[in-house]
Amino acid sequence: MRRTMTFAAVLAAGLTLGVAAQAQDKQQLAFVVNAASDFWKLAEAGVNKAQEELPNYEVQFRYPAQGTAALQNALMDDLVAGGTDAIMISSADPANSIDAFNRIAAQVPLFTTDSDAPQSDRIAYLGSSNTLAGVQAGEEMVKALPDGGKCMGFVGFLGADNAKERIAGFKQAIEGHNIELVDVRGDDVDFARARTNVDDVLVANPDITCMVGFYSYNPPKIYEALQAAGKLGQITVVAFDEDPVTLGAVREGSFAATVVQQPYEWGYQGMKLMAAYLEGDKSGVPEDGIIIVPTKVVNAENVDAFEADLKAKIGG
Repeated sequence: MRRTMTFAAVLAAGLTLGVAAQAQDKQQLAFVVNAASDFWKLAEAGVNKAQEELPNYEVQFRYPAQGTAALQNALMDDLVAGGTDAIMISSADPANSIDAFNRIAAQVPLFTTDSDAPQSDRIAYLGSSNTLAGVQAGEEMVKALPDGGKCMGFVGFLGADNAKERIAGFKQAIEGHNIELVDVRGDDVDFARARTNVDDVLVANPDITCMVGFYSYNPPKIYEALQAAGKLGQITVVAFDEDPVTLGAVREGSFAATVVQQPYEWGYQGMKLMAAYLEGDKSGVPEDGIIIVPTKVVNAENVDAFEADLKAKIGG
């Protein structure tokens, strides 16, 4: 039986093809994170806000299957193969990703955030000064421990630039104040291991009087371990980032303070920066390739105001 298409069907098919062609014509921007963590929800909210203001672009927010350089690099290869026009990435392992980054940068504009790869051909870094953030954390520890103490640090990737810079900044701030950072334990963004690291320290290092959680999920694991051991309030804690458990601990006085970044701005400003770059406007890229979004200290005095602003940004 012969079939014919009605005028309405032809029109509908044409409209569908037109919409698909229009979508393909849009340039694509991608924001790639280093691991699955609630910390990145704010960056995703910033990316979504930028999408509202960039109707001629399609933006993507992507998590690697696991927080490894190999999977991050494979994800970037897939994005480029799929037609992505510019990428911003928080590198899980910058030192071992230079060749991969240069391969990507030879194909599309590549930007970094959160953890830089300055030896690569990336165009610019947009994010915190992790060294200054570490200094802020150290200064808060000095205020909380005027008589000094022995600290243990906890972090995800010991080799990542953001970790090394925060640790260096912390050490710089505590120097000469009778505070020692005895060691920093890495966990490779394994949350169970992050908790075990704290538990082990509580058993093996009874002389530790202070702790620092350098990645967003480390302070909550510190809180869990201290609570289970009945040592909340006995060990001074300075945190990083704005996990709800961390903010609650600051509010109740279990943590001295937390140093927060502005990942929302990384997502928002990052997408706007890449869109402008693709359009030929390179004025947003400074000569040194470094764009700093300031960090700030949240303590018992300002935690409520900070949390209210946080909820407004993520719509919660």
